[in-house]
Amino acid sequence: MNIQVRAFDHPDAVKLNDRVQLEYAERYGDEGDVTPLDATMFDPPHGLYLIAYDASDHPFATGGWRSQERNDEGYSDGDAELKRMYVIPEGRGQGLARRILAALEADARAAGRTRMVLETGDRQPEAIALYLSSGYTPCEKFGHYRTYDSSRCYAKPLREGGAVGTP
Repeated sequence: MNIQVRAFDHPDAVKLNDRVQLEYAERYGDEGDVTPLDATMFDPPHGLYLIAYDASDHPFATGGWRSQERNDEGYSDGDAELKRMYVIPEGRGQGLARRILAALEADARAAGRTRMVLETGDRQPEAIALYLSSGYTPCEKFGHYRTYDSSRCYAKPLREGGAVGTP
């Protein structure tokens, strides 16, 4: 697998985003994730968007982070929010999500972010298992879905001794 930096509105990113939205809609019985996102939110140095390609240059996985600061949606100063982590079904079980996650954490750390945060849902047990096994812990709810019972929020300090927040 070859991991490349891409724009959030790159055609491969759009294609994979459409696939993940269908999966969200199937799992939750709704229209998918309607969190407002703009492609520029992932532009370095305030974010990054990655796509993993197979040997034939087919896009297999995505993930990105965007900068957040303290606001009325529950973010804290220095947050890097993980968005659109997704591996197509035929690419799962190869460690792609873990590789993308590590690359995103390293980039956010280098950009001066102090905490990586993410919001997922209770119908995504595979995602929750990945994040827990990667050092993420439950934290105060934040973001677009913070008032939903199905929402699960996690955080991981990006600096030694950093605080995460309490659930």
